[in-house]
Amino acid sequence: MNSDSFYRDTFVLTISNLAMAVIRFIFSIVLSDKLGAEGVGLYGLIMPIYDLFCCLVCGGLVAAVSKEVSSYYGTNSYKNMNKSVRYTLSFILVWAIFVTIIMFALAPFFSKYIIKDIRTLYSLWVLCPALIFIALSSVLKGYFFGVMEVNTPAIIDIVEKALRLFVTLSLIDLFLLKDISKTVTATYSSFAIGEFVSFVLLYIFFKKSCKKFDYSLGQDKYVENGAQLLFNCLVVAFPLAVNGFLTTAISSVSTLLIPGRLVTAGMTHTLALEAIGKFCGMTLNIIFFPIVIVISMATILVPDISKNITKGNYSAVECRVNEVIKMCFILGISIMLVCLVIPTNLGMLFYKRNDLDAFIKAAAFSVPFLYGSSCTYGILNGLGKQKAILINSLITAVVELILMYILMAIPSINIFGFAIAIFASSLLGLILNILEINKSVHLSISIYKFFVICLLTLITAFLLRIFNAIIPNVNFIIKNIFLIFIGSGLFLSSIFIIRKNSDSCKNL
Repeated sequence: MNSDSFYRDTFVLTISNLAMAVIRFIFSIVLSDKLGAEGVGLYGLIMPIYDLFCCLVCGGLVAAVSKEVSSYYGTNSYKNMNKSVRYTLSFILVWAIFVTIIMFALAPFFSKYIIKDIRTLYSLWVLCPALIFIALSSVLKGYFFGVMEVNTPAIIDIVEKALRLFVTLSLIDLFLLKDISKTVTATYSSFAIGEFVSFVLLYIFFKKSCKKFDYSLGQDKYVENGAQLLFNCLVVAFPLAVNGFLTTAISSVSTLLIPGRLVTAGMTHTLALEAIGKFCGMTLNIIFFPIVIVISMATILVPDISKNITKGNYSAVECRVNEVIKMCFILGISIMLVCLVIPTNLGMLFYKRNDLDAFIKAAAFSVPFLYGSSCTYGILNGLGKQKAILINSLITAVVELILMYILMAIPSINIFGFAIAIFASSLLGLILNILEINKSVHLSISIYKFFVICLLTLITAFLLRIFNAIIPNVNFIIKNIFLIFIGSGLFLSSIFIIRKNSDSCKNL
């Protein structure tokens, strides 16, 4: 994969993820309008359970399948490539059905004793079918990423998210739903419908893609048996799945602890749900919106690094890793500046609320470290360091859980303890991952470029404050889009600086 190919595929996937993020963002705005802060909080308490079971059925599958497929694709081993996908699909279908039955049976227990809100029961039940389709879709997405056909899953994901939004609005309006429990259930039923349509489309295009490879011309030295091919995939996916499950479990415990800790801090249960809705359901959506760029890079990085390592092109790996870490960190700085300078504007622009500024400011400080650490997990995955991913993820998740448990019960801190925990865990995760990456790849920092980027950061912050003060609020939307564009200028300028004179990347 050459340099243009990497950034081209990243760009395509970013556009797709941005489109999905826009739809999700609209989705969150619709939810806040239809459900209110309390309903958004209730909606957010169900998601950790769903995420936990998603990790059980398909944790690590996309990365594992893409890595295996890319290695076979790079050596024209088409028979092994196709056979690996088919056997993985068959195994995952059986496994997903088994896990789905467990979730359905345990739903009453989760709603009554874990979430402690019986209104969530039907939402958990309607989510069950989605597990099967999301597991099968993960295998097919891994295939498309492995053969560098990123357009297909990218477009289908957009269709799925748009369909989810349409179904949710249709159900709420068709049945004139006003009750929070029924509205949340209708919202989650759209998940199952969306995942089903996504799988059907992925499978159709998968069959079409397979026809492009002439297996009679494949250069397979020998065709491995199906069990071995499945094992090769699962041995990569298993540590990632364990990592995802454990960290998601800890994250789920953290999320489900929030209402209780806020009540301990002196809030009523209703006020606690409203605080969760404002911080988790609104503020985090704002500051995490651009992370789709990081996710896109991390997704493309896995097959890119794997292929270059297979070819022995270690200089290409080193160059790519250095570039991506710097870009993701600077993107985080850009977002942090925007959030710190115009927090009230952002709350009004997206949610028409003027009470989110304190939440946005508190969460903004963690963004550079969160974005930086997110890309390093993709790098470690590409380098085959699944054990390090597991250990580092567990450490950061436990630290976040402990900090949340302690800080959120303090009346003067309450929900802001979540922001502090995210900051600390993100910083720790970035440091641990950088130390591990540096064992395999030399990470370099140019003092000249560092000072130039620092100068650009100061100039950007200054310009944001000046323009925010002098531009009237008459054209509020245009003004804030312009300010966001000014903030993103730091990221775009830094990309040019990082890429300039990177001669070692020309042959990637």
